[in-house]
Amino acid sequence: MASENTSEAPEETAALLDTTTEQHGDQSHSDLAQKESKLKIYHWTQSFNSQKVRLAIAEKGLHCEEYDVSLPLSEHNEPWFMHLSPTGEVPVLVHNDTVICDPTQIMEYMEHNFNEEGTVRLIPEEGSTYYHRVQHYRELLDSLQMDAYTHGCILHPEFTVDSHIPAYAASCIRAQIGNTQTELKKLAEENPELKDAYIAKQRRIKSKLYNHDNMKYLKKLLDELENVMDQVETELQRRAEETPEEGCQSWLCGDFFSMADVSLAVTLHRLKFLGLSQRYWGNGNRINIETYYGRVVQRPAFKKVLGHVNNILISAVLPVAFRVARKNAPVILGTTLLIGILGGATYLAFLYMKKRVTLFC
Repeated sequence: MASENTSEAPEETAALLDTTTEQHGDQSHSDLAQKESKLKIYHWTQSFNSQKVRLAIAEKGLHCEEYDVSLPLSEHNEPWFMHLSPTGEVPVLVHNDTVICDPTQIMEYMEHNFNEEGTVRLIPEEGSTYYHRVQHYRELLDSLQMDAYTHGCILHPEFTVDSHIPAYAASCIRAQIGNTQTELKKLAEENPELKDAYIAKQRRIKSKLYNHDNMKYLKKLLDELENVMDQVETELQRRAEETPEEGCQSWLCGDFFSMADVSLAVTLHRLKFLGLSQRYWGNGNRINIETYYGRVVQRPAFKKVLGHVNNILISAVLPVAFRVARKNAPVILGTTLLIGILGGATYLAFLYMKKRVTLFC
């Protein structure tokens, strides 16, 4: 979903881009950086759609201010964020007066509005040889129900091998979903202007829990994913046959990294994170996908966005702990001070007793 606070924003953006193109030789890099600095992305580190958008931003080399909306702390349910994104979902892109809440639309917007000379293009020009190929694989990969894979594999780890998700996650996610439904009901009462949005989100979460906890449904999705992986493997084999020379590397749709590769890279990364990589590639099974994943994780943009995401303690738990500390600073400060005083008193008492014992000896 996209929304503009002023109807003139798209025309103003287009005019700026036209001026940039005509005066490219005279415009300084600082002016371009200033324009790009108005980009802001609200995301969550572990969110699949957030990872796709952030990888696209990194691959294009755009400067973008980031705000990590903590899902464990329910920041995405707070009124300020629900006003920004009526569905309460990340990611959200803000550019000047334009607010876009759909990940596919965000990437389309970035591609169409940030395409100056020197900026990487991730979608070929419409009508070109590669355009339809890129769009086909984008649609194929983006149609996968990654929320269902993620929640399903957390709730039913028996489908996975070598998952990066800790064993306690299943009970945590069940408790969190239950708490969230209660929280949304309370927020709907406290914020009547957002009542409909909160009630709609409450219904979606309840439906998700029912579907994602269904083992037969999850098995069906995982079986259907085999066909998608077969198509990707076949396409990568075509690329290998097109560039047989040693040292020539190609990606999913050609000798360039495209938006389809953004979708594929994040999809493979999520499957590995969930403990599904051995099922879909590896050990000689779908060797082209295995080789592809080994190359894509070495890309600088991938390392920047996803290089440490598998470490769930660093990427999720620690930031949450710091925010809890910040939100409860007075309580934590008082507790810390009390512990410090007690510790100091205990130490002084120890020194006093030690001195008395020494005198008597």
